Amino acid sequence: MARNATNKLLHKAKKSKSDEFYTQFIDIQKEVEAYLEYNPDVFRGKVVYCNCDDPFESNFFRYFVLNFDRIGLKQLITTSYKPSPVANTQLQLFGNDETLTKSKGRPKVTANKFIINEVGDIDGDGEFSLKDVALQLKQNKQNEWTPLQGDGDFRSDESLSLLEQSDYVITNPPFSLFREYIRQLVDYDKKFLIIANINAITYKEVFPLIKENKIWLGTGMGRWISGFIVPQSYELYGTEARIDEDGNRIVATNNCLWFTNLDHGKRHQPLPLMTMSDNIKFSSHKNIKGKEYAKYDNYDALEVPYTDSIPGDYDGVMGVPITFLDKYNPEQFEIMGMCENEDLYNLKTKVYTTAECKKAYFDKFGKKGTYDLNASGVVIRDGLLVKVYQRVLIKHKKM
Repeated sequence: MARNATNKLLHKAKKSKSDEFYTQFIDIQKEVEAYLEYNPDVFRGKVVYCNCDDPFESNFFRYFVLNFDRIGLKQLITTSYKPSPVANTQLQLFGNDETLTKSKGRPKVTANKFIINEVGDIDGDGEFSLKDVALQLKQNKQNEWTPLQGDGDFRSDESLSLLEQSDYVITNPPFSLFREYIRQLVDYDKKFLIIANINAITYKEVFPLIKENKIWLGTGMGRWISGFIVPQSYELYGTEARIDEDGNRIVATNNCLWFTNLDHGKRHQPLPLMTMSDNIKFSSHKNIKGKEYAKYDNYDALEVPYTDSIPGDYDGVMGVPITFLDKYNPEQFEIMGMCENEDLYNLKTKVYTTAECKKAYFDKFGKKGTYDLNASGVVIRDGLLVKVYQRVLIKHKKM
């Protein structure tokens, strides 16, 4: 899917505060299994809370309830927010199973709570399936299915009470409320595995946590998340958008990733690097091969536009793309800060005046305007001041 089309769709969701994206089962399975491979007991005896998931529709619920015994969960809690625009229209978790018919007089459930304490073969067909879960919930044996008193908002008293009981929070939270959402998880000192837009890396509420090694990226980015299920009202932008075999409308995206504070093996794999001279000789990138690395005009740091071009023998500070964090090994590198407007990490060596920003704009574009040089790293190319894309400032750790 084209980047601008994906951004258009995500912007639409943010603007409407709807965030009606449902994660595919295959993407949840692929990510969670990586943590189990690193530590088979990571979830054993733990309470997992999915607090942004309609239990009838959520693939997070589906994954964890079907693997409840295998991974050793103590309890699974799932709550939804009302109204759920996707609910009962897309995933149809229990299909049309009549066992879920509500009894007469029961109030209409618009925000649900499922609490799973035990799973097993209830219908006696010799295997455990979602039908068994449905039967258990209907009979209210060992497990609980009840409507919430409120709307299920993750900030509500009901949701916070469940959060306090949980060990891990695993879900796809609303992107428009991501800053507040992750702050809550940190304040409550919870382990988590959540999906976010790649731009969340640069948030003031997020990047300091990455810098301090309190949170990190999951096991993949780019097309690691293969797409989201969206309501019928969403337009299917881009060549990778599709309708799957079950009739689900899928929007593909390469702009989303997982954030977590659960350990996984990938983050301990050292990044293989060439020396600076070898990069200049052999790099496949045209703006690296045969050329000297540029230094910033406003930071005492080297501009490194590609992660695979990080020189292994450079001891100073380097500015690298934010996608570097997908390869970040905390034993190999130290994160110093970020090229940004407010100089939160006291790394700037120069702050440009308004007059300098206006001159730089005229020099570059030949007309009046203001080139916000203070918002990023700046290099000099052909005598012009040029801003580079967002950069994370790093340096090698001394081994």
